[in-house]
Amino acid sequence: MSRRKPWDWDWHDTPPKRPPPKRGIRVKKVGVTWWGKRWIDALEHMSSGYSGRLGRGKTYARAGRAHDLTVGGGKVTAKVTGSREPYDVRIEVAELSDAIWSKAIGAMAAKAQFAVELLAGRMPDEIDDLFKQAGKSLFPVKASDLHTDCNCPDWANPCKHVAAVHFVLGEAFDRDPFLLFELRGRSREQVLETLRAARAGGAEKSKTSRPGRRSRTAATESSAEVEIATVSLGRLRVADYDPPPGPLPSLRFDFDAPPVSGALLRQLGAPSGWREPLTPADRLGSTVRAAAETARRLALGLPGRDLE
Repeated sequence: MSRRKPWDWDWHDTPPKRPPPKRGIRVKKVGVTWWGKRWIDALEHMSSGYSGRLGRGKTYARAGRAHDLTVGGGKVTAKVTGSREPYDVRIEVAELSDAIWSKAIGAMAAKAQFAVELLAGRMPDEIDDLFKQAGKSLFPVKASDLHTDCNCPDWANPCKHVAAVHFVLGEAFDRDPFLLFELRGRSREQVLETLRAARAGGAEKSKTSRPGRRSRTAATESSAEVEIATVSLGRLRVADYDPPPGPLPSLRFDFDAPPVSGALLRQLGAPSGWREPLTPADRLGSTVRAAAETARRLALGLPGRDLE
């Protein structure tokens, strides 16, 4: 990380801070998901000697001083408006190799729950274990995993401007876990398409390798020669059922608002016959969001709201 020496400028001649730009990204709460918190924890673990900078960076992030954020291909760039001028911040994380991505997605495809959670905009709890087994953690582990640079005069790593961008990233990851994949070298579309293909290939292989399975033609030709067994059920009574061995456990349901609204609608995309200029997510997003919130409030016994 490149830094100027502390004597390159007069620390006592600091002009008043510029106001945050209107396009600044105001962070409200960081780390509301486990993956967003994991990102912030990595920063705090690797920067324990600069806790003061981290605190000022969080203040900058909450004030909306970070702006023009771009994420992708192992690089994060942003500008942070500080005392003198907008400073240029750059954070680099190594992209994962094709071999690691292939192994990790293959492991995801073996578990249907992973595909379900990703389509719902949630990072599965055990996903980093799969990446570690493939050879690399999805998150930064040591200081050398992150390369940062800022053209401000501070020599600390991270400076408050770099820290501000980290906190903005943490909140962005909370809203969209696929940004973390983007940073590591795979877009949302690439991950989901590869995952679907891997699951489809696994299902087809399972069908063709199932022992004793006959082709549809062969089964149809011999159906007239095979007597199909049938089962007739008599009248059932409640007493015929086995009683439970003990008291049944009480059921508990969570009705928390989803971290990302309408994620499945965005993942499905537009159908082939769609002719609207807006995507289905843009057209129906507010209605789906309102309906989901109404259903959640009804489940919790809260006063309902009219649909937008």
